[in-house]
Formats: sequence, structure tokens, C-alpha cells
Amino acid sequence: MEILDILIIGAGPIGLNCALEAKKNNLSYLIIEKGTIVNSLYNYPLYMRFFSTAEKLEIDEIPFISAAPKPGRQDALEYYQGIARHKNLNINLYEKVLHISKREEEVFEIETSKSKYLAKNVIISTGFYDLPNLMNIPGENLEKVKHYYTEPYPYAKQKIVVVGSSNSSVDAALETYRKGAEVTMIIRHSEISENVKYWVKPDIENRIAEGSIKAHFNSELLEIKEYSVIFKDKNGDLHEIENDFVLAMTGYLPDFDFLKNAGIDLQEECLKPAYNSDTMETNIPNLYLAGVVCGGKDTHLWFIENSRIHAEMIVNNILLKDE
Repeated sequence: MEILDILIIGAGPIGLNCALEAKKNNLSYLIIEKGTIVNSLYNYPLYMRFFSTAEKLEIDEIPFISAAPKPGRQDALEYYQGIARHKNLNINLYEKVLHISKREEEVFEIETSKSKYLAKNVIISTGFYDLPNLMNIPGENLEKVKHYYTEPYPYAKQKIVVVGSSNSSVDAALETYRKGAEVTMIIRHSEISENVKYWVKPDIENRIAEGSIKAHFNSELLEIKEYSVIFKDKNGDLHEIENDFVLAMTGYLPDFDFLKNAGIDLQEECLKPAYNSDTMETNIPNLYLAGVVCGGKDTHLWFIENSRIHAEMIVNNILLKDE
């Protein structure tokens, strides 16, 4: 079996950037991706726009041309999938990595849903969009509960509860409201998140102020029933309201069990994985992390524009060891 110089897990923007860096330095590599190219972006809401401008989303100094000041989901799919296509990157799609182990001869064996591979180095760049941050309340497993939001049209003339006050929550609330939904937001905090896109925040605040969208701040959803939900308000009083759908925009988490099973140490509370910030190497020699997965539960710490540098850091470290 061929021993690769690098096996990359995840074909998101940072995983692609790692492959481009490996290719430039004549290192043999392969990306394993459980879905399509930039699978997380593919599963974003259809009309999502990035907070970042196009140039901050570029990888490998390849220009990202966008007609709009803030590129959207489709712009990003065209850009990143276009790079993978035109650079002819080595990618196996719809193949899930199941286990990483290290042989005595310091070579990794990577077992997937389709095959096995050997590699001198492994880069985990799996992002965080795969596992919803569950509320763990009764009724969360009902079909009416959605942890992923794509577009507003299914919710026309429906009674919608949106949980949260982040960008995804605000986008879902505004879009469904404008397609005729009756929207109620249940928000743990005392106000809309400061991280909401600056051109959207006044819109949601004005819709709440005028009563077009109901919002219960300092409140908590306690139970989801087939035709209603129960929540606790800021005074501790319980309320039951009619409901057709719950959009639980409570965030997402990396696959911590996968990291643990690979032997990576995780901090107790935030579950931040152990790695060297100068090289991105974990406590397992030659096993590296890149991108959002580095932040543990703090998924807001890393994003495309500030983790693009990880690819060069990792490949430089690998080349240095080979000298």
C-alpha cells in the first residue's frame, strides 16, 4: 500500500488549502471527505451571505471574484469547487473516516467507510457543522424540530419558534417572517447578539420593536410538544404557545469523540484540543489540526479568514522534519 506524505480529513476551504500547499511542495496527499466539496458550505442556508468580503475568503492567492460586496453561499461554492476542479486536487468524496491509528513504524493507518490508507502525516480539518448543539429537552427529537435551516418557503403561514439570537437565528426569523410565518424568538440572553451582521441587526431589532416578530429575552425553551411549546420567561413564569415548527439555531460542535479516539488530548470544560500554536501539531506527533476544529466548543474563534495560515504552518513543519 502506498504511504502518503499527508492525508487530509475534510474538503472544506482549509482542507483544500492544505492540499494546495502540499501540491506546491511536491508532497503526495489525499483528501478524504464524507460529503461533497466544501460540504458545510453546501448545507448553509441557500441565501446566506458571509460577514467577510471576498478577498478574505481567498486561498492560495487565487482571486475570489464576487459581484456583491459580501459573497453568498453560491459564490463560495463556485469558488472553492472551481479551485478543486481546475487544480485537479486528489479528493475522495462521500467517504467517511472511521478511525486513525499509529503503527509502530510511525505511520498512520486511516480506516474509512470504503478503504484503508497509510500516511506519514494526518491533518484533521473537519470543521464543526456536523453535530448540532442539542438543547436536551423533551420533544427535541420530534420531526417538527429543525437544527438546520435552508430556506423560508416551507414555513409560510406556520407558527414558528426560533431558538437563539445568533446570525443563523436572526436570518431564519427574518426570512420566515417575510414569507408569512408567525415568528416567536426564544432567547437566553437579554438582547440580540452583538456578533450579528451589522447590516442585519437593525432590521431584526426594528421588527421586534414594532411587534412583527415576537421575542422573549432571558427566556428558555423547556419542552416541545406536537402542537405547542413550553418556555420559561425572565420572571420564571411558564408559558405554552401554539407551534408548528421549531428552528433550533443553537449552534454546532466538532466531533469530539473522533478527536479523542485519535488520541488527541482535550481540555475539560471547553474541549479545546491540544496543539502547538506555532506548528498546529497535536500531542500526537505528525497529527495536525487546521481550521475551526482547533477551537473546541468555542467555534467562533477560528473561521476561514484567520485560519488560512494553518496550511502553510503545517506543511512547513512537515518539510522541516524531513530535512
